[in-house]
Amino acid sequence: MRARATARRQDDEKLENDASLAQLREANEHLILATFNAENLRDDAEAVNQRQNEFLAMLAHELRNPLSPISMAASLLGNVPSASVQVVNLTRVIGRQVDHMARLLDDLLDAARISSGKITLALEPLPLAELVSHAAETMQPRIDERHQHLHVDLPHEAITVDGDRVRLTQVFTNLLANASKYTQDGGTLRVRVAAGDGETLLVVEDDGIGMAPDVLPHIFDLFTQGPRSLARSEGGLGVGLNVVRNLLAMHGATVRADSDGLGSGSRFTVCLPLSRLARPAAPALGAAATAAGRSLDILVVEDNVDACAMLAGVLSAEGHWVRCVHDGKAGLAAFMERPWDVIVCDIGLPGMDGLELMRTVRAAPAGAVPFAIALSGYGQDDDRARGLAAGFDRYLVKPAGVAELRALIAALPARAA
Repeated sequence: MRARATARRQDDEKLENDASLAQLREANEHLILATFNAENLRDDAEAVNQRQNEFLAMLAHELRNPLSPISMAASLLGNVPSASVQVVNLTRVIGRQVDHMARLLDDLLDAARISSGKITLALEPLPLAELVSHAAETMQPRIDERHQHLHVDLPHEAITVDGDRVRLTQVFTNLLANASKYTQDGGTLRVRVAAGDGETLLVVEDDGIGMAPDVLPHIFDLFTQGPRSLARSEGGLGVGLNVVRNLLAMHGATVRADSDGLGSGSRFTVCLPLSRLARPAAPALGAAATAAGRSLDILVVEDNVDACAMLAGVLSAEGHWVRCVHDGKAGLAAFMERPWDVIVCDIGLPGMDGLELMRTVRAAPAGAVPFAIALSGYGQDDDRARGLAAGFDRYLVKPAGVAELRALIAALPARAA
């Protein structure tokens, strides 16, 4: 009897063990399936993110293309000798709105690139006063349009920070744009800079609409916006401040938002580490001859007929001789016909794109070395890198400012002039 009971107990234990093993096998199978599903979901998310970034890049390109001829046409209208005051005012409005649309596109693309880790910084020691002044200069037309007052208080001593010149200027411009947007016409904006122990504080404040306590914790989140009753006409995507926070974090810096409530204005405080690199070198003056006051032979390769015509009009008004062609192969044929001082070339061309065209130009016999400017709707960092690697001397993103293009051509190195 005892032996029979022992055998029965052993059979029961075996059944329990078999059941436990079956449960473990089932759980392991579920774990493996969950792992595969998680990997598939991750791959799907990465593919969606990639498609999103590609879509945003193409969207920016397609929207920048029409902005470029609009900007150029506005510049030409403003320079008509017999233009009435009304035409001049309308021209300024068009120019400001084109700039506003370009900034919206840049912020949207930067938000996507930051989230996918596609932004890299070119760090160098930079004078903070120069960056703040550049941002203020960029925003001044919009501030003047709304009859606002901007006060910039910079310390007498030079303050140097380590950063990417373009990105830090973008940060300060976005903060000023935000302050202007949420401040009434005739309001006041202030920028203050003060150096501390190993760091510097930059404060942008306004006497505008302010922020409610429940908005403050989320003000730097993507697609978060302040009260819209005042700024409905300004539009916006709720992206600019998110870009500010993320770009500053990449610099090892922070930003904080404060407000005493609705109607009490807002204050944004940026804390930047002082430079640990060498002091910025003074720019060399007179190192190269310039093209100012000279008539240059310029070849424009652009498949957008309106943009090409407007660009030719702007350059011709400066006294340059300009020829337009509308595809890559025609651009190469024009290049081979005669020497050129400057080539202004789009990237997305039919037949032969701008990169291939420039590589062919640079492979031509010695002596044919025009100064090459890329003028493209593709503005991501890797787009710029490919353009410069193909042989372009400068890479401008549409809609490039007329003043920027004029200044670039007017200051060409001696080899082109």
